[in-house]
Amino acid sequence: MTIDSKHPLFSQIYWLDSDRCLRPMLAPHLYYVLKDLLRLWEKPVRIFEVGSCFRKESQGSHHSNEFTMLNLVEMGLPLEERPERLKELAALIADTTGLDSYDFETEASAVYGETIDITAGKENIEVGSAAMGPHPLDEAWRITDTWVGIGFGLERLLMARDNSFNLAKMGRSLTYLDTIRLNI
Repeated sequence: MTIDSKHPLFSQIYWLDSDRCLRPMLAPHLYYVLKDLLRLWEKPVRIFEVGSCFRKESQGSHHSNEFTMLNLVEMGLPLEERPERLKELAALIADTTGLDSYDFETEASAVYGETIDITAGKENIEVGSAAMGPHPLDEAWRITDTWVGIGFGLERLLMARDNSFNLAKMGRSLTYLDTIRLNI
């Protein structure tokens, strides 16, 4: 995604060496797929992906270097329909997950310019982040259509739903099984 050492996100990327990193987000793969699907399918093109993501974040009860992301993207929407469609997609995931309530917060973003974060749970943690395009990164991928996208951290969705205070209980770990700590 053309992130070099001068980019604000460089320090968050989980670098293996000077040329290779673990996938920090799912968007680059979706760009690649959507570019071809836009030629073949009628608009809007809707696609979702679930996969592992890696970030070099501070460790703690709300952060993990590896997490599972659910990414929903819809491309080719009329410009004026984008904000409402983001809310519909967020509601679909929140309702399916069993979240009782959630809020939207607008945040500045080094990548997208502005994101809409979805927050939930007693601690009002960020469970998802949404953006609308086109934006400056799209040009490098030859994306010219309007789009909306939301990425949800599945472990954080579970944490908010269960009003848990520990992300590790929700992750794919041998330390926990069905949120019960294994002392082996």
